[in-house]
Amino acid sequence: MTILENVQRAAPLALDTLESLMDAAWLSLERTTSHGWTLRSAGTVTQRANSVWPHCSAEETTPAELAAALSAATAWYTAHRQPVIFQIMHRQENAALEALLDEQRYSRQSETIVMTAPAPAADVEPENGIRIDISHEPSAQWLELWWSVDGRGGQAQRDIVERILLGAPALYALAVDAQGQAVGTGRLATPMIDGGEGWGGLYSMAVHPEARRQGIASSILQALMRAGRAEGMENFWLLVTSANSGARVLYAAAGFAEVARYHYRQAPLRRAPGAC
Repeated sequence: MTILENVQRAAPLALDTLESLMDAAWLSLERTTSHGWTLRSAGTVTQRANSVWPHCSAEETTPAELAAALSAATAWYTAHRQPVIFQIMHRQENAALEALLDEQRYSRQSETIVMTAPAPAADVEPENGIRIDISHEPSAQWLELWWSVDGRGGQAQRDIVERILLGAPALYALAVDAQGQAVGTGRLATPMIDGGEGWGGLYSMAVHPEARRQGIASSILQALMRAGRAEGMENFWLLVTSANSGARVLYAAAGFAEVARYHYRQAPLRRAPGAC
């Protein structure tokens, strides 16, 4: 079965809409449109929020138009003192852009799989003694645990991530053990865009290192999908790196199937004139 056939089987959602949902679920703090591309910046915190989304690339785009768009993007990120990074979905419309970035020696990073699943037909309550608390904002406990597992940087970077999280409506799941300790987190983004009604995106799945392999991630996933279904979500998507085989197995067991892939392309470091 091809990826396109899988999209049609899992849910009638076009890749354009899927990309728009992904963008709205993790909003950068600053953005602009240039040559049909969306340029995103958030103080270098996460690749996603600091990358070019070339959603208006097309097979008929001329080499001169692509070069002009790349030049403008480079100037914008240079002004922000950031590297130029692209988030590129695997689709034919991006082939010419990929070729141009190959010529410019952009590295290829972080192959990521997009998976989707319909809302579960039946509730599955946790059997591991874990309580899952659901809220519409991340609690201090939620932020502390998630940042300790997945965060990179200091307080300034954490403040930026918190602003990104709050940039879209979402549900937050906090897994608490019998001793009242937070052991896992998850986030269900529920952005409202045309064509994306009834879709929710699962993000920020994290489990405390000392609490892993106890079914906590699965309990969080099921709890968020149940809560999302109660608020009208009929289908869900999530993102997982291709290298994370354990998570892929977990998500497949929960009914998720691959529908698309994307990766990042980053500009090579430029040496200053006269540098050795």
